[in-house]
Order: sequence, then C-alpha cells, then structure tokens
Amino acid sequence: MRMDVTGCLGCDLLTGRRELPGGVLHETSAWVVNHVVGPMNIGTLIVGPRDHIVAIAELDDTAAAELGPLLRDTARVVETLCRPEQTYVCMWSHGRNARKHLHIAVQPVTAEVRARYGGLRSEQLQARMLADGDEPDVTEVEQFCERARDLFRAITDSSTEDRS
Repeated sequence: MRMDVTGCLGCDLLTGRRELPGGVLHETSAWVVNHVVGPMNIGTLIVGPRDHIVAIAELDDTAAAELGPLLRDTARVVETLCRPEQTYVCMWSHGRNARKHLHIAVQPVTAEVRARYGGLRSEQLQARMLADGDEPDVTEVEQFCERARDLFRAITDSSTEDRS
C-alpha cells in the first residue's frame, strides 16, 4: 500500500489533487520524474518517490537500487536537452517545521541562467531563484516535457537492449 499524505505537494501532484504541468515524464516502480513546480528554470526535473518518504534512510531496497540509474538517466536528459555548463543534483526534504516529501532536483545551469541571477552559483543561485519567485511559462514547460518524455523513452529502450 502506498503512503499518501493530503496537503503534501509531492503526494498531491502524484495523485492528481494538484495540476502537474507537463505530467509525469518517466517512472519506475518506486520513483517518478516530472518537471519542477515553482520558481526554478526550464529543464529542472524532480525525481521523487511514489510514497511519502522524507529521508534517504527510509528508502527500501527497491527504491535504493533504482535511484542511481534513474538519477543518471535524468541527468542525461537534462544534459542533452539543455546543454548546461553544469547540472546540479540536490536533495531537498526540509519543510518549515518538519521534513517533507523527499525530492531530488536535477537542474541545468547554463550561462544564461547564471547571468540572469548575477553570476550566482550553487545554493546561492537556487536560493535567489526561490526568493525571486519567477516561474517558467507553463507552455514552455509542457513543450520541454514532451521532448524529455521522448528522450527518456529512447534512453530506457537502449538500456533494455544493452542488458539483453
């Protein structure tokens, strides 16, 4: 039985209680990949557990085994579609008063993104993006997601062929 917490952004997006622009891009038995919801740049993907899990230490063996290959494939999608200077991979689950639904951001950071935020990098860049609150255009998110979904399919199809 899957754990689902009403009012949790991750759970609400996965159950359809809240709209998810671009929809689910890729999924495994334990994880779902979608575009970030909120003030991050186009191409920032979220790898989140299907269950309401708030810490890496809570992952079961299946989720732990799937995580490495899924992060690699998600980074490949971001690198291919965005051609960033760097791709950040950051885990977040810190809520205001308690831990919240674990999510791992895979964020393309291009020269254009850094220039828009005064050359900031790393956590300073992310903090400024969140504070500024500039959300990407929903149409652009949906267009990016179509390309990402196709690329995930191609990557996973080639991985399956490599194993056989």
